[in-house]
Amino acid sequence: MELYLIRHGIAQEKRSDIKDEARTLTKEGRQKTEKVTQRLKSLGLYFDLVATSPLMRAYQTAEIIIETGLSAHLEKCPQLAPDGKVESWVADWLEPRQYSPQTQLALVGHEPNLSSWAEILLWGEAKGSILLKKAGMIGVKLPDKGSPLGRSQMFWLTPPKYLL
Repeated sequence: MELYLIRHGIAQEKRSDIKDEARTLTKEGRQKTEKVTQRLKSLGLYFDLVATSPLMRAYQTAEIIIETGLSAHLEKCPQLAPDGKVESWVADWLEPRQYSPQTQLALVGHEPNLSSWAEILLWGEAKGSILLKKAGMIGVKLPDKGSPLGRSQMFWLTPPKYLL
């Protein structure tokens, strides 16, 4: 299975008058995300499902992915919220679904979670070595059988500037 970890686009700055979960993409964030998704489409990518953090900026990023035609299926995933754990996502969300090895999933979320998730999938622990930029993407191939934690392979790490 191919897992694409996608960080949300540029969002409103943190402010005391806006709840974190309500922060939206900025105009620049929306435009940059649209350009990145158009480029991904031109490369022939297609996701069987886009799962997103329930926070607004991630959800808006996921909607852009859908609008671009990179997938037809969108689902909120609570484990992708900023406090989510990859171990919980694997045990409670991924394993019960029993996807085929050919499945391509996109997960839209936040930093530092997505980089940590990638590191745990690759090495079994978060090392702080990977940095995912806003609207950037990490591709990780999960093993066909058994736990993916510490047993996966990275095949893609792209900052958005290389997709514009």
